[in-house]
Amino acid sequence: MSQESSQSAHRVVAIVDDGSNPFEIGVATELFGLRRPELEGRLRSPWYELRLCSATPTVSMHAGFFTISGIAPLEAVEEADTVLVPNRPDPEVSPSGPVLDAVRTAASRGARLMSFCTGAFTLAEAGVLDGRRATTHWRWADLFRSRFPRVDLDPDVLYIDEGSVLTAAGSAAALDLGLHIIRNDHGADVANMVSRRAVFAGHRDGGQRQFVERPVARRAEAGLAPVLEWAQARLDRPLTVRDLARRASVSPATLHRRFAAELGTTPLGWLTGERVRLACLLLEKGELTLDQVAASSGLGTASNLRLLLRKHVGLNPTEYRRRFGHRQRQCSPLSAPSTSSSVHEAR
Repeated sequence: MSQESSQSAHRVVAIVDDGSNPFEIGVATELFGLRRPELEGRLRSPWYELRLCSATPTVSMHAGFFTISGIAPLEAVEEADTVLVPNRPDPEVSPSGPVLDAVRTAASRGARLMSFCTGAFTLAEAGVLDGRRATTHWRWADLFRSRFPRVDLDPDVLYIDEGSVLTAAGSAAALDLGLHIIRNDHGADVANMVSRRAVFAGHRDGGQRQFVERPVARRAEAGLAPVLEWAQARLDRPLTVRDLARRASVSPATLHRRFAAELGTTPLGWLTGERVRLACLLLEKGELTLDQVAASSGLGTASNLRLLLRKHVGLNPTEYRRRFGHRQRQCSPLSAPSTSSSVHEAR
């Protein structure tokens, strides 16, 4: 008997509450609810079994677009291995008492908890985020901090993995977090197959995009595109702000103003971010040593690579390659993983 057939399916239960967003429920259904015969023989354990549940027999979805009925009662949470909490269309309105009680009970017995978008408010109100890092939609960051000061909120990432509790930012980040969970549970190859079926990048921009800011031009007519493409093709070479300004045929001062207006960052900040992004891609491929990655990405030395990767990504190169490498293997030329307790994004 195979390992898959000898184990029970991983039970994912998504709580649907009044005002829940259909998009997040759709993401849960797409990633955890569909049958996937194409993955046969590739899974580390049986695929997920998804159930929707609610505290009431009928639930009105966001803006009253439609109602859901015929789903499991809230008691289904008691048997869940992973619990997806509902998002809040109005974070100032608390979830129902039974929903909060179900979340607390699930947390106390060790179930994995995850939230999409403003679902972090539900987790925080249940008290399971106290002393942890979390994220939510940037629009509600100030409100979240004022209501839950014991939670370490980081609104600048797409998702945060705290082990048994995971939170995602805005709606589309639900896909990022869901694929991250699949990657952890079943490996990178399976996650990549699921992402292709969903026509969604396995990693944003080819890497662990949620940690690296890559500003996008705010206007279609922005004139920086040619110089950005020119610099991206030369990241392994010494480049200065003056080099970029010369290529754009403007003064360094003018270039700074245009970067601020079109990208919301500085030329040096953008260049460093691009080099870190390239380093992440090279680490994922797993073909180069740490010194070679540093040289090829223009970050210079291995020590500088370690410093900037930890600053932008929150992981050292060994951990990054181990978790997000195409073969999910640790390459011997890299240094040992850091034991710092400050790295929480992807345990």
